[in-house]
Amino acid sequence: MTTLTRPEPHSEITVRLRRPHPKQELFIDSPAKRKIIRAGRRGGKTVGIAILALRKFLEGRRVLYAAPTSEQVGRFWFECNRALEGAVRAGAYRKNETEHIIERAGSENRIRAKTAWNANTLRGDYADVLILDEWQLMDEEAWELVGAPMLLDNDGDAIFIYTPPSLHSRSVSKARDPRHAAKMFKAAEADTTGRWATFHFRSADNPTISQDALAEIGKDMTNLAYRQEILAEDIDEAPGALWKRNYFQYAAKLPDMVRIVVGIDPSGGSDEAADEQGIIVGGKGKDGLGYVLADGSCRLSPDGWAKEAIRLYHRHKADRIVAEKNFGGDMVSFTIHTADANAPVKLVSASRGKAVRAEPIAAMYEQGKILHGQSFPALEDELCAWTPEDKWSPNRLDALVWVMSELFPPSGFKVG
Repeated sequence: MTTLTRPEPHSEITVRLRRPHPKQELFIDSPAKRKIIRAGRRGGKTVGIAILALRKFLEGRRVLYAAPTSEQVGRFWFECNRALEGAVRAGAYRKNETEHIIERAGSENRIRAKTAWNANTLRGDYADVLILDEWQLMDEEAWELVGAPMLLDNDGDAIFIYTPPSLHSRSVSKARDPRHAAKMFKAAEADTTGRWATFHFRSADNPTISQDALAEIGKDMTNLAYRQEILAEDIDEAPGALWKRNYFQYAAKLPDMVRIVVGIDPSGGSDEAADEQGIIVGGKGKDGLGYVLADGSCRLSPDGWAKEAIRLYHRHKADRIVAEKNFGGDMVSFTIHTADANAPVKLVSASRGKAVRAEPIAAMYEQGKILHGQSFPALEDELCAWTPEDKWSPNRLDALVWVMSELFPPSGFKVG
């Protein structure tokens, strides 16, 4: 426990700080100006960062903590309330529960917790200690455009915390590049100036967590998800995935196209606006190679994804739209033609297994016969994350396979 003495004589108040576990102590005590923490679920990262934030606050600094959702903010705020409850009651500090602020009246000394998905939701404040929790889910501009300038006045510090994102968590992410946190961690590891420090701990490194529960939950998760969410490993590609990172080549200049196709993989869930629809544009160049030209995948209503597909069809002057009909049948064609009655639509059926359809396309990538017109992080992540044993449906992958199978029908296989 930490004791804080008030200005009035003989008046003491107690601030209740938890004792950090060894892994937490490492990042709490680090003097680095920039810290990035990669931690497993329930590994104690939020409690640890609350201890750090409270210590900085007690030193007289202005602390701003941000996380994407109110639920995530709630755990951090609980720790702050718990630690400073007595000091607030004694009048040493003033609390605004609505704004999640505890401050020393008449000064800039403050601790605040707020939700922040992106640059816009983080605006309107400043700090000399900025903490971005669940950083992997935030838009990078939350730091680049708003967070970094907040620290200019007092040469402030920044702390980034993340758990390697599974495909499920990426589905609620605002990040433009789903791997931006992992890339920041890797760059920080390479820093030799001492300005950056990296920290990695697993769920099991939290001494208060049940080891029996960890062993049990491992039976309910895929190996990939367990390695990401529990072991806190940044994984570029899943073991057994048909695509590897080194398969991706990028065209310095696109050739003229002899044929362009828009591929659609409608979502198979009951709520199409909540599920993702894969929309990929690909072409066959005059050089005989395949090119991925656009990824328009989205989470929209049937009317919304149909309009997006038609927009890409016209923008790229495509020859045809190829759409999977397994979910919705002729309704898929009707939906597209509602957006553009003249668009040529070919319905294809997933009569064979997903892996069988995908393997020839993955082989073309490996042989350098399919290139990307630019980096498509979400598509590339999905290609490298899906394995034939997985039960989840990769919408971008499916749309890509339909496009390339239409442009380059595998020997002995007729699409449709």
